[in-house]
Amino acid sequence: MTQVHKNLPEWVAAAASDKKARDIVILDMQGISMVADYFVICSANSTTQVQAIAEHMEEKMREQGVKTYHREGYREARWILLDFGSCIAHIFVEEDRRFYNLEQLWNDAKRKVYEA
Repeated sequence: MTQVHKNLPEWVAAAASDKKARDIVILDMQGISMVADYFVICSANSTTQVQAIAEHMEEKMREQGVKTYHREGYREARWILLDFGSCIAHIFVEEDRRFYNLEQLWNDAKRKVYEA
């Protein structure tokens, strides 16, 4: 995995929290997915807030020297995915988060509810 840093999921979650993201969950994907070691999943009230959270996350990760390898969903902003190497952030409007239900899809992953 690239960009391995033990605090990366917490940094991503903290950046989401800075912009008032709700229901922030860190899924430990080690041994479950070859895509990333961690997923950070959070909800927002609107597409505007989804974009603000994503932009803030990228800025905060840049400050930590963490590269964004891939980004998807900025135009529609109902589900933005940011790939930071070993950690992938999923920022949803609430309705889409319920629909896709990643926590259920990756039910075997250990989960930690992030609280600032």
